[in-house]
Amino acid sequence: MIAFPKPDVENFFQTFGIEAFAVSPDESQLVFSTNLNGKYNLWAMDLPNTFPYPLSFYNQSCSEIKYDKNGRFILAVIDHDGDENGQIYALPPAGGELKPIRKQDNVRHMTLKASDDGKRLYYTSNKDDQTFLKAYCYDLETGDEEIILHGQDIATYLSAMSPDEKTFIYSKHFANTYILAWARHEEEDVLLTPETKKQHTVSGAVFVSETDVYLLTNYDADFSYLAKFNLKTKEFTKVVEVEEQDFTELHYDKSSGYLYIVSEQGVRDHLFQVFLEDESIKEVDFPGSVIEEFLISDTGNLYVNARSATRPSNLYQRKNGEWKSLTQYGVPGVHEEELIEPDVLSYPSFDGLEIEAQFFKAKEEVSNGHVILWPHGGPQAAERATFRSLFQFLVHRGYSIFAPNFRGSTGYGLAFSKMVEGDWGYGPRLDNVSGLEYLIEQGLADRDRILLMGGSYGGYMALLLHGRHAEYFKAVVDIFGPCNLFSFIDSVPEHWKPLMKQWIGDPEEDKGKLTEDSPIHYLEHMTKPMLVIQGAKDPRVVKAESDQIVKALKDKGRDVEYLVLEDEGHGFSKKENEIQVYRKVLAFFDQFTDR
Repeated sequence: MIAFPKPDVENFFQTFGIEAFAVSPDESQLVFSTNLNGKYNLWAMDLPNTFPYPLSFYNQSCSEIKYDKNGRFILAVIDHDGDENGQIYALPPAGGELKPIRKQDNVRHMTLKASDDGKRLYYTSNKDDQTFLKAYCYDLETGDEEIILHGQDIATYLSAMSPDEKTFIYSKHFANTYILAWARHEEEDVLLTPETKKQHTVSGAVFVSETDVYLLTNYDADFSYLAKFNLKTKEFTKVVEVEEQDFTELHYDKSSGYLYIVSEQGVRDHLFQVFLEDESIKEVDFPGSVIEEFLISDTGNLYVNARSATRPSNLYQRKNGEWKSLTQYGVPGVHEEELIEPDVLSYPSFDGLEIEAQFFKAKEEVSNGHVILWPHGGPQAAERATFRSLFQFLVHRGYSIFAPNFRGSTGYGLAFSKMVEGDWGYGPRLDNVSGLEYLIEQGLADRDRILLMGGSYGGYMALLLHGRHAEYFKAVVDIFGPCNLFSFIDSVPEHWKPLMKQWIGDPEEDKGKLTEDSPIHYLEHMTKPMLVIQGAKDPRVVKAESDQIVKALKDKGRDVEYLVLEDEGHGFSKKENEIQVYRKVLAFFDQFTDR
């Protein structure tokens, strides 16, 4: 009998991902961005067949895909080496060379929308205004272009347009927790929520007629709900809500007159269907824990990119009430039931605030007794019940992982998410520390066997926890984390800068607080071995942030390894780089497990 070796961490390195996807109007073809050849390209499937074939060979990440309304071509927004400067390309459904449609160096194009006749393309860009942005209508036949919106005081994005393309909905992003929406209707700008001094958000809007708009908002509430606005009467009506759930995405099925809503509740998503005739709501099951992208075909079939803690991103189709898996991504050689489903824990923080967390517990037969604290990025995001090959291969190797959704996280209401604004380094930091103490008290962690790793805001928090609570940790991994809030505020993309005062603070008015919360000021206490990882083209946390902390620590003779990826941005889009990072992290942590 042939004996096979047990799967090792190398298997987890070969897990593939899915970015954006789209379905042709006649549902004969599905195109998606995936890294089957090690780098992201556009691939397609001729439905109902599910065997993929390549369409493009550009080897870059894609953030948006749209089909021409008549199925004649595909539009895609693609950046270069993670610089997030998305350019708009077109290619035929049969694939081939990408044709630039709107392309300009060092600018980004986003929020693609197409006219029903397929002749006009609408999008938002920073090409003429880096700070406040503009929205454009580009005629695909004549090449003519006109500006339809121009932000005057804050970053402004095109959100939706009426069926006759005469009314446009746009959103102004004053902060992550303060997003208002207007309709430009008959030469008038109409606010879609009632006037109030209380901050709130509008997170989605769709036209169901020329004058009736449904939207998701948390106006006068802590959790977002479905509301309706009539452009003729200017009447705002609350329609439906689900207790303790944040409605985050809204989609309209023209074929049936249904609305579909994706909601976020802690670490998991829910999917709801709303019947417009009586505005009743019912929940719809979907295959996964979190929906990454959701589409409705012209016939009313549903398509989702969904994943769970033990299943990578996969594409699914719902037809005649039944879900069908269109892709079969998993961990090669490892059955899904062999992967670790996290326990969802809840613990009181230092001030009594209840914090939810996920705990991936390594199996006893492989456990090395070490727990890795993972503060998530964002910070106004959350660690969801989604697959991370990084988590699963570390757990497979014997590490347990603790991922708390500290104050500031999304999915727990507007007030909870606002708690991080102007307080990046106190409340969230102590939420993480309280979580460690909870694990220790519950016998889930050993005080002298704790490691620390985070990326983006999580990298910032890893640096800050290292500087202020080094006694908890044996070693620290920082993945593109800001180390100095002053230089970070100054270096973010221009259209982010108006948000900085509320999000983090003002460098002059809040100098003391920003100094106190900047990890760079705690170098004396950063005594544990460190690994710092950075993408050279990161537009969000620029390389200078990591350069700064690495140089400062090396000048003090500290043990710091520094890995810079020259062709990556704020993440790892190329499989070879992802593998290099994961191997580096594993080798780094393995030094401290007494093996």
